[in-house]
Formats: sequence, C-alpha cells, structure tokens
Amino acid sequence: MSKKDKNTKVEDPQVEDQTTTTEEAELELRTPEEQLQDQLVAEKDKFMRLFAEFENYKKRTTKERIELFKTASQDLMVSMLPVLDDFERALAHIEDDKEAEELRKGVLLIYNKLVNTLEQKGLSKIDVRQGDTFDADNHEAITQIPAPTDDLKGKIIDVVEHGYKLGDKVIRFPKVVIGQ
Repeated sequence: MSKKDKNTKVEDPQVEDQTTTTEEAELELRTPEEQLQDQLVAEKDKFMRLFAEFENYKKRTTKERIELFKTASQDLMVSMLPVLDDFERALAHIEDDKEAEELRKGVLLIYNKLVNTLEQKGLSKIDVRQGDTFDADNHEAITQIPAPTDDLKGKIIDVVEHGYKLGDKVIRFPKVVIGQ
C-alpha cells in the first residue's frame, strides 16, 4: 500500500468521529423547545400509524362479519338441496301421470314456495344446459359417454343434478354427463 492509502484509511475514522461529535454538539445546542418539537413529530407519526392500523382492522372485521352473515345459512341450504332434488324428481314423475293432476298442482305449489323461500335467502341455481362446453372448474363430471354427434364432443350431454350458489359462493357444483 502507498502512504496515501494508509493516510486515507486513517483519516476516514477521524472524519466519522468529527461528524458524530458535530451531530452530538448540534443536539446539545438545540433548545428544549426544538427537542420537544421533534418528540411531538415522532409521537404524531406513531399515533397516525396506530390509527391507520386500527382503521384497517375495523375494515377487515366488518368485511369478515358481512361474509359470515352471507354464508351463515350455508349448512342449512346444503341440507335442503336433496329435498329440492326430490321435489324436482317427483314433479317429473307426476308430469307423466295424467290422472294425478290435482296432486301435481299441490306438489308444484309446495315446490315453488320452497324455491322462493330459498331464493330470498340467497340461493340461486347455476344455469347449465345440454350442449354447453364442459369446464372442470365449474362442473363436476359424473361420467363420459360416446357423443351422439361430433359437435357434442367435450360438451355437456345431460345434467344429473343442478348446481347451486349461495350469494357468490358455489355450494354444490352441477353434476353432468359429458360426451367423448
């Protein structure tokens, strides 16, 4: 190493020491009012951060509470879906029997009342039709059968069970048969 390098290395700590002592001297020379002003600014900053954190907490808990109220009846809705399916099967069977017209009207009345009540509570049927494109994210494939025509390959052939949503959340995916 050259003498210059040694001198600069030695001088660097001295320069740091001088700046440190200069800063300490400035702090000592500051008036108590300026020191209190700095403390006030620091406390205001601390308060604002704490306030912002609390506001975020309030927003998050409010959002969670709203979500809880929307899906609070999910267990009840899921347990009512088989009853809804049974009504649909009964209506399909009664449609074939012409002698049971009064029975069909009564069952249809009860079915409509049940559907309306569940819809008021946020339940909605997922609309799936024959010929729609199969999407594994939105449908549950029960089985695959050979497609009757080439245009039905990879598409829905039949809907075995309808799917339902509660609000924006899917509580049962539609069960479908797809064509190969």
